[in-house]
Amino acid sequence: MSALWTAEEAQEATGGTGPTGWSATGVSIDTRSLEPGDLFVALKDVRDGHDFVAQALEKGAAAALVSRRPEGVAEDAPLLMVDDVLPALEALAVAARARAKAKVVAVTGSVGKTGTKEMLRATLAAFGTVHAAEKSFNNHWGVPLTLARMPRDADFAVIEIGMNAPGEIAPLSRLARPHVGIVTTVAAVHAAAFRDVRGIAREKASILEGLEPGGTAVLNRDIETYPTLRYRALKVGARTTTFGAKGRPPFRLVSARISGATTVARARIRGHRLMFKLAAPGRHLAENAMAVLAAVEALGLDLAQAALALGHWQAPQGRGARWRVNLGEAALDGSIVLIDDAYNANPTSMGAAFEVLAAAAPKHDIGRVARGRRVAFLTDMLELGPKAAEFHAELAQHPALATCDRIHTAGPLMQALHHALPHDKRGEWHGEAEALARRAGRLLDAGDVALVKGSKGSKAALIVDAILKLGQATAAHEPDDEEP
Repeated sequence: MSALWTAEEAQEATGGTGPTGWSATGVSIDTRSLEPGDLFVALKDVRDGHDFVAQALEKGAAAALVSRRPEGVAEDAPLLMVDDVLPALEALAVAARARAKAKVVAVTGSVGKTGTKEMLRATLAAFGTVHAAEKSFNNHWGVPLTLARMPRDADFAVIEIGMNAPGEIAPLSRLARPHVGIVTTVAAVHAAAFRDVRGIAREKASILEGLEPGGTAVLNRDIETYPTLRYRALKVGARTTTFGAKGRPPFRLVSARISGATTVARARIRGHRLMFKLAAPGRHLAENAMAVLAAVEALGLDLAQAALALGHWQAPQGRGARWRVNLGEAALDGSIVLIDDAYNANPTSMGAAFEVLAAAAPKHDIGRVARGRRVAFLTDMLELGPKAAEFHAELAQHPALATCDRIHTAGPLMQALHHALPHDKRGEWHGEAEALARRAGRLLDAGDVALVKGSKGSKAALIVDAILKLGQATAAHEPDDEEP
């Protein structure tokens, strides 16, 4: 494997000092996932990375980026010494971006960032080598880490950019210097840090601050705050293209039909018809795909080829991934379909998840309960500000819940939804996700389709784990996996 960073290149980029002669094939901030040959970056976050430098070197790290020599590390160890590790990582990011030939797409939005990033990864792979962020590495260290890892010969790079407070997106966009900037949507997420949704829109629109000259803004035409996004695009001199389902945006979603575990979408792109398929269910996913196609056009690539490539994308774990959990040996006791959407939640994404659950088909006459059911396990949506309880209660009014048989909830905020639900749909409420996870096996039966949705901080993933452990779990990809 060719060198990603030589000692001399890393020293020149960061202004650091130390031994030469080493070269790194990757960059890591976690000894648990570190590969031999990585440059270990001793960031200070929940833990001080300096405490793990010795372990990183023992595991085969080529060198370590540090601001001091940790105790127990030899004098001649390959250390790249800098004044402050995070700015040094940012300097590596700047250098990596400067030497790259890759076309860069940056993605932000209140909902759909990671899914859209992964769609772009799958789609652009049809045209060349793609580098993209791992997981949701989209914050003040995740973006520079992603850039610092960018291979010299990558054809495309997809950078996800998130935020928790005002002023976070623009500096990360300036690091990434994207050729295309996408705003998937704007909603009342992280509302506690903003006065109103327009404030959130202004922050999301700041992803355009780092656009390369002649760059393209891809904006959601359907949302109320589109004028705010459009104003920022005009201010920075970006070319603008829009997507949506209302009116006549150049990238218009005409219809999205959910069939089992797939979505068949029909679109009109600048007046021309296009049909494509996604190996995951959800109208919201088809809407995100329209943003992907708009980015593909902005990069000068073939839309028909991109539409075919979209069919290879599958929802990532925690973001709509589907599992078939076989009960008993060889599934003799039937099975449960699990929709794992446990990574994050807000009112907008909850509604989209309810629609996916409504479109799923339970199986009848195979379990203790004769009729298969649609069952939701929901945990708190976090960072919604002073109206959080009201937002939770309003979920009861979502029309897709009419098809749901039982809704179980966990967390203090979800108690508001629990009380707002009709009695015939009201399931169990528990104060914590752990308690609901312990009950999951008793609340499900063969033939059921289960949705698990909640914010990462409210530990919805514990319920996913509990359901997966009920039997043998396999990925459910095929449309007929859920036919009655």
